[in-house]
Amino acid sequence: MLSEGLLVSAPGKVILHGEHAVVHGKVALAVALNLRTFLRLQPHSNGKVGLNLPNIGIKRAWDVARLQLLDTSFLERGDITEQVEKLKEVAGLPRAVPTASAWLCWPSCTCTCPSAGSRGRPAQPGRCRVVGAAHRGRLGLQCRLLVCLAAALLTLCEEIPNPLKGGEAASRWTAEDLEVINEWAFQGERVIHGSPSGVDNAVSTWGGALRYQQGKISPLKRPPALKILLTNTKVPRSTKALVLGVRNRLLKFPEIVAPLLTSMDAISLECERVLGEMAAAPAPEHYLVLEQQSAPGAEGPLWCPLLRSLHHSLSLAHSHHSVPSCCQHGVCAPVVNGSCSSELIDMNQHHLNALGVGHASLDQLCQVTMAHGLHSKLTGAGGGGCGITLLRPGLQGPEVEATKQALTDCGFDSWETSIGAPGISIHAAASLDAPIRQALDGL
Repeated sequence: MLSEGLLVSAPGKVILHGEHAVVHGKVALAVALNLRTFLRLQPHSNGKVGLNLPNIGIKRAWDVARLQLLDTSFLERGDITEQVEKLKEVAGLPRAVPTASAWLCWPSCTCTCPSAGSRGRPAQPGRCRVVGAAHRGRLGLQCRLLVCLAAALLTLCEEIPNPLKGGEAASRWTAEDLEVINEWAFQGERVIHGSPSGVDNAVSTWGGALRYQQGKISPLKRPPALKILLTNTKVPRSTKALVLGVRNRLLKFPEIVAPLLTSMDAISLECERVLGEMAAAPAPEHYLVLEQQSAPGAEGPLWCPLLRSLHHSLSLAHSHHSVPSCCQHGVCAPVVNGSCSSELIDMNQHHLNALGVGHASLDQLCQVTMAHGLHSKLTGAGGGGCGITLLRPGLQGPEVEATKQALTDCGFDSWETSIGAPGISIHAAASLDAPIRQALDGL
């Protein structure tokens, strides 16, 4: 049982290539971002179980004695909508509470219920758990929380063993246990989104990079460690409306839009090929495909500074505190921080604009980063939202900061991070850096 607390983290996710095309049966490549959500379960003895997720406005507490009297058999009958409404009633939540918030609350209170249907043991009577989370970036936040809650509570109830051994900074669960975590997180995704693809929870669970097509998810083995900027334009949009808009455009102009989708499929496949070759044996020609012009201020073709920076990049690939060295899945190949082709990035962005999912804010993002010699595209549904920018190898810190400042001047938020991060992990408290510890301690 939990005695000193439990700390887990899960990565964010972006679509590298294949947005919208994937809805029409084409390939999409999704990658884990090293912008992580950290969640802590902490034992207390005040007779309450609490949930504190300040980033999404959730702070609730329940009496353990009352929870142990709850009848949770309603979870075994009826559709999801009925279950969620009953869930709000049982958990004492207002009907106005969003479905996502209600579902995030539910595991926290049922972890103390003997009737919750667990194969393992419920939390010890009279002992309660305060759940808190700290985040880096908000992209895919709800899914990250679902994966963290699934892993932490399954471990708490001894459905899966705690893989962290004494003296280890971090660890991960076995493939069999990760499947259990992924399935529980997927059920939460179903409540929130209705008919999710399963990509979001799979990426946060397994990490690395995944290929998705027509319901089939397969990992890319040892994707290269690549650095990007993730930028939030802060422009709200409706994913449902954007997906419908593409479908309507396809119906209206089938001979124009269908070839666009086929071309986007080819872009994803070419990116997958380049990533595979880079992971196996990075070579100058890969980067010539990526960037066919000289780097700003550099002498000669770009691959010269790339090669000069290779050793430095290799050493950095394992230095980030939130990438456990013992990860069993989703480990990035230690290669120079390169990228899938800037040409592919540019072509895909133009294709997405042609599908009608671009936005003036995303055009501005592309123009600003292009002025700094970098290449960007939207990620996700488009219509605003977020974009990704490839950071070429050898790019100096001042250049990155200048780009981030230019994006900030546009009113955007920007984070420097890497892709191919490990999936759900468990940590020793001492292994976390000071800002994360402070954020969790402040909850």
